[in-house]
Amino acid sequence: MMDAVSLDSRSNAFPLQKTKHTNLVFVKTHKTAGSTMQNLLFRFAQHHNLTVALPAEFCDHKFCYPSLFSHTFVRPNTIPPNIMTSHLRFNMKELQLVMPKDTIYITILREPSFMFESLFNYFLNYCDSFRRVPNHSLETFLADPWQYYRPNEEDSVYARNTMTFDLGKDKDHPPTDAAYVQAFLAEMEQAFSLVMITDYFDESLIVLRHLLSWDLDDLLYFKINSRKEESKQTLTPALASKIRDWNALDTQLYDYFNASLWRKIAALGTAFVAKEVRELQQAQENLMRSCFNGEVQIRSSKEMKNRSLRPWQPVGTAEIMGFDLPLNFSHGLSSHVKELCLKIATPELHYLDILQNFK
Repeated sequence: MMDAVSLDSRSNAFPLQKTKHTNLVFVKTHKTAGSTMQNLLFRFAQHHNLTVALPAEFCDHKFCYPSLFSHTFVRPNTIPPNIMTSHLRFNMKELQLVMPKDTIYITILREPSFMFESLFNYFLNYCDSFRRVPNHSLETFLADPWQYYRPNEEDSVYARNTMTFDLGKDKDHPPTDAAYVQAFLAEMEQAFSLVMITDYFDESLIVLRHLLSWDLDDLLYFKINSRKEESKQTLTPALASKIRDWNALDTQLYDYFNASLWRKIAALGTAFVAKEVRELQQAQENLMRSCFNGEVQIRSSKEMKNRSLRPWQPVGTAEIMGFDLPLNFSHGLSSHVKELCLKIATPELHYLDILQNFK
């Protein structure tokens, strides 16, 4: 197991004794722990002196989402990249124009009812389909979604089958079209070497580690961009069922690749994966203790003292949490561990600024 000492000495638990694969596209879907995964990949890229694809200036911090990805959306001084991980709408042909031929493609999905509850509350004031709902009620929206939903509005991408849309497909295609769904699933299976599952994030990371021949140290993370527990709505079984029905394409997508992940876990060995998950979780607990002097300080964005670590806070009730490192957190730590503590707690927009200045 790793502790602060082993982190300092840069030891690697469970080394795979193979060359690490470093060319990777992570299709970052919405409200699926994608920001946590993105932070992990940013750190991996910096540590291994890799090039991260950055969005062109006219795209802001996403690759011109919700437009289908185009190779023209990449900042020229980051071509050719090793890693691409900012928000984009999946378009394999255009990605292949900028990525190396041996690139591995991965993405992540989340159980649709939890994912949609998060979307609804996060984008409540940014999506007209949600803003039209009286009292901003999720129950009211789901009682008659078509009363509020306008499929042709640009921000409607957050209001129905968002994971399907992020993966480049039609969010409003009839979910009863079995041929369309089967073709969609087959295309995704061919495109992605791994579809991670948020609900089994650590297990997904272990599968990823063996796919890429990475070390356990490469997988350390803190949960980025999470909401305050009090702002999360408890879903009744009936409400969860309505969400899954409204997002039927996402539901079929999730169910298929959740089963796929567990087949990959079984192939590695369920007990073996569980053992590595425990090692990863112990290493993260040790790192947190080192970074926070034994007392983890997680605060809402507006309460954080360290402005450079404040995550973006949407307008509304969805309070976003961040890691507020104490002023004396570096006392007794090496420069390596101090740097890791800062980077692992840095939210997306601040980290993008770091990478842009780095390039």
